[in-house]
Amino acid sequence: MADGVLKSFIRDFFAVKYNAKDHDPESARIDGNGRCYPNCDSTVWLRSCREEIIEPIEGHVIGKIPDWLKGSLLRNGPGNWKVGDMSFQHLFDCSALVHRFAIKNGHVTYQNRFVQTNTLKKNLAAQRIVVTEFGTSSVPDPCHSIFEKVGAIFRADSGSDNTLISIYPFGDEFYTFTEAPFIHRINPRTLATEDRVCISDYAGVVNHTSHPHIMPNGTVYNLGMGSTKSGPVYNVICFPRGDSMFEEAHVVATIPCRWKLNPSYMHTFGITENYFIIVEQPLTVSVMEYLKAHFCNHNLSACLKWFDNKPVLFHVIDRNTGQLRYTFHSETFFYLHIINQYEQDDHIVIDICCYKDPEMINCMYLESMTNMQSNPNYAALFRSRPLRFVLPLTNSSVSLASRTSSSKQKSSNRQRLIRSITLMNITNRLQQPRIKQSESQYADIAFLTTNKKLNYSLTNSDEAEEVTDYNVNSPMNMVGLKKSRAQAFQLSDGRVLVKPELLCEMGCETPRIHYENYLGKPYRYFYAISSDVDAENPGTLIKVDVLNKTCKQWCEADCYPSEPIFVPAPNKSGEIRKEDDGVVLASMVWGGFNENKVGLLVLCARTWTEIGRCVFHTSGPVPKCLHGWFARDIV
Repeated sequence: MADGVLKSFIRDFFAVKYNAKDHDPESARIDGNGRCYPNCDSTVWLRSCREEIIEPIEGHVIGKIPDWLKGSLLRNGPGNWKVGDMSFQHLFDCSALVHRFAIKNGHVTYQNRFVQTNTLKKNLAAQRIVVTEFGTSSVPDPCHSIFEKVGAIFRADSGSDNTLISIYPFGDEFYTFTEAPFIHRINPRTLATEDRVCISDYAGVVNHTSHPHIMPNGTVYNLGMGSTKSGPVYNVICFPRGDSMFEEAHVVATIPCRWKLNPSYMHTFGITENYFIIVEQPLTVSVMEYLKAHFCNHNLSACLKWFDNKPVLFHVIDRNTGQLRYTFHSETFFYLHIINQYEQDDHIVIDICCYKDPEMINCMYLESMTNMQSNPNYAALFRSRPLRFVLPLTNSSVSLASRTSSSKQKSSNRQRLIRSITLMNITNRLQQPRIKQSESQYADIAFLTTNKKLNYSLTNSDEAEEVTDYNVNSPMNMVGLKKSRAQAFQLSDGRVLVKPELLCEMGCETPRIHYENYLGKPYRYFYAISSDVDAENPGTLIKVDVLNKTCKQWCEADCYPSEPIFVPAPNKSGEIRKEDDGVVLASMVWGGFNENKVGLLVLCARTWTEIGRCVFHTSGPVPKCLHGWFARDIV
């Protein structure tokens, strides 16, 4: 135990630390009116909603909205950059704003409201930022003593509850999410905030991901971090469908974090018919920096540390027993979103939107977005690609000897865990990492799929991997799937190293699939927005065929759609529906002087052509949103 803590302290000390002042993304200023990205308008992210639209407003329909389409497209995202005379410094700090497009009989209405979080109420009462966010420090309170600061570390309500990332159903109710252990119940018809739930009160986690998985029977799974006597752990939480989903929540699987003082940052996780998949990346939360941030009132992204020469670990956990079955390794990458994952012929296939490092988080600072047009490196720092990893389950073993997974925990053995390590207060600018995996600092993430040598080998130590060259051409590829170009190699110490294949040559973000029928199953299509700032049209919507590695695009000049959500067409008697039979819905905003304009776009998912849209003119600016959910039949 002492030896492990010492090694963790050494790693923590020598890690690449992110600093807001000293390590902005590199920027070469351009004189005059030169624009690096003339087709991209970043101001769509910088808008603030000044006045809520509480009562639904009517829009103008162009084309046709299918008569069978009935329900509410619920959206969540940043709503306001300002509090009094102060401004938030990062996109993830802005006050949460939920949107609703209600669709019935070919007509659409629109409304929006702020999520009434405790953070919002405190800020509005003080007319200044009094709660520290991801990239923004709060105004110090001189009345707080050193003892109160220490006590705040262990209090859930001492951090931000600004749930601005996503919205998901729990049974018949809808909740907004962020990484903090708080969720807010939103009325799906009025958008009123009706309740606030602290997940820590029901399950042994101090934070959770923004993207739980909703199973066909209504059961919800999410991944959170817990604290134990031996260090931080990753817990998979089950919320059984029923009238007491939170009261009956329990841990179904637990594995220890790779590094005791640096648990990995988690935004999502994977699930298949038989397995949970935890992708442990080397962007971590430093416990030491977290404690320091509390005492020094630092914004919380200062707690993030990036280990640029450490592998990504794919942990495969048995859903029936809760036991860790396999661990695979990959070269370093950063990710936010997993596209989908499934089992096939003794393999697990997992598709991920990958970046070479977490510098894209820096790109979402107010300063970075404001100066984007004079930064020729901005697009490279935001570059992502969808990659497919294939994990062979035959002849593989759990190679981390020190890792032991606890079996499924019974509800009678549940215990409240210490709240000493939490992501709810982790927010501030990332320091620019040193990239060792490629010759150019701004190289594309696709180098993972084409390079011939790995930049590290795996030693027998669980605490450190040495950086060295390892030729992967000699071992035999363990991937046996037909038509797959992904690779996996067994190293001399028995560990398995996986190399991905590229799914398409476009940057993809906020990916969605035909979720109801294809979550955790073999699939063919996913839908996404472009993340290529320097594309001819950065507002492109993308449909990717993962079987043929092709993609279709929809775009319109100066139009910026949000996350595309697939809605299947209703089944007809005796007719077999294909995976892409249905429509894709996306909210739209426009650049330039069109800030008081918002729309709903309806695309035919099969042909990727526009069927119709509904455009609304509002009394004030409408910001671009992040994630959402289609609530069927709720109008």
